[in-house]
Amino acid sequence: MRSHALIFLGAPGAGKGTQAREIARAFGIPQISTGDMLRDAVKKQTPLGLAAKAKMEAGELVPDEVVCGIVEERIGEPDCQKGFILDGFPRTIAQAEFVDRVLQAKGHGRPQVLDIEVGEDVLLKRLTGRRTCSVCGEIYNIYFNPPKQEGVCDKDGGKLLERADDNEQTIRQRLEAYHRQTHPLIEHYRKQGVLFSIDGNRDPDVITKDLRELFAQK
Repeated sequence: MRSHALIFLGAPGAGKGTQAREIARAFGIPQISTGDMLRDAVKKQTPLGLAAKAKMEAGELVPDEVVCGIVEERIGEPDCQKGFILDGFPRTIAQAEFVDRVLQAKGHGRPQVLDIEVGEDVLLKRLTGRRTCSVCGEIYNIYFNPPKQEGVCDKDGGKLLERADDNEQTIRQRLEAYHRQTHPLIEHYRKQGVLFSIDGNRDPDVITKDLRELFAQK
């Protein structure tokens, strides 16, 4: 894989995080998830977390100045020198232009961009059914990948938790925000000739295999 930076696009629940973890592991580069970084800031009650909390709980996008600041700082860390995956960022054209400037300034060049396409009915089940282990972080889904015992992780017996923003009303707001503000990024990157689209309705292992082959050739 020659590109220094990968960007994963897709609606909430499309599988960006799952695939980003697998590809990051396969190529030995870090996965940068703005969502995880922001949720951690909320949990720690940092100034950044307090600024983001109300927007996240309402299913709205966090202000650019908050997200861009943590992304630029993260990209500058030593483990990103050989490449990285941006998972869940950029979400708007303005953020995409910011990323372009930062990548050029730091010598990473143009990114490779993946769009994971999934139908809205599938997205709703994936998100409302999502449960995460409080101990190891393993992700389950009560519809597609349920644990053997309800509410308990198969691996370590940890309690399975539902994210506060994984209720249907908030999810629909998040999907609406995605289509309104993030979907235009697809055309933005298509015009640059760096966009690749993949069917995200399939089994995650099959998608991972396809992505490993795709990026190994680039």
